[in-house]
Amino acid sequence: MNMKNVLLPVFYMPPVSWFSVFLDAENEIVLEQYENFPKQTYRNRANIYGANGKLSLIIPINHNGKREMKDIEISYREDWRTLHWKSVKTAYQGSPYFEYYEDKFRKIFDLKENRLLDFNLKALEIIQQILKTEKAHSLNKEYIKNPEGISFREKFSAKHPGEFEMEEYYQTFSDKLGFLQDLSILDLICNKGPESLTYIKNVKQSY
Repeated sequence: MNMKNVLLPVFYMPPVSWFSVFLDAENEIVLEQYENFPKQTYRNRANIYGANGKLSLIIPINHNGKREMKDIEISYREDWRTLHWKSVKTAYQGSPYFEYYEDKFRKIFDLKENRLLDFNLKALEIIQQILKTEKAHSLNKEYIKNPEGISFREKFSAKHPGEFEMEEYYQTFSDKLGFLQDLSILDLICNKGPESLTYIKNVKQSY
């Protein structure tokens, strides 16, 4: 198998499309830690399906002049972890698999890391345990403007649908509000459970 070098940004409870790239057996994954932190992206937000539609959970950042992703610090001035966990529970307690994975999900919101990068990587570990995957990855050693291989630094937009095609699946509120594509991996796991991996592998990527 010819492996492809793929550079991925590090996200908070990433969307399904991110996992379709991350878990692709042909991709050798390097995670980006030296980029300048861009605002309003999945690096510190995850979209879930709330009772009124798409709900963004945003990790607040300490604005201390540091710019590189690896140095970005999380603010704990407000108790956002409790708020995020409450929002997740409210959104998914009626879903088929929430109870089954609840204790594992809870561990994400018990994490207390100073740096966003560390928090996201620990959360990724927990999600890999839930998905029963052990995808290897490494962190890059420096910022390269035009890296070899495929760069996904700008490929995922928290605001607009991406270039990924995915099948509709039943979501807790989809009867009322329709299917919302490419939400956080939590949405898929809560609704599809053990079938999540198969679903991820069937996402069509246009890169």
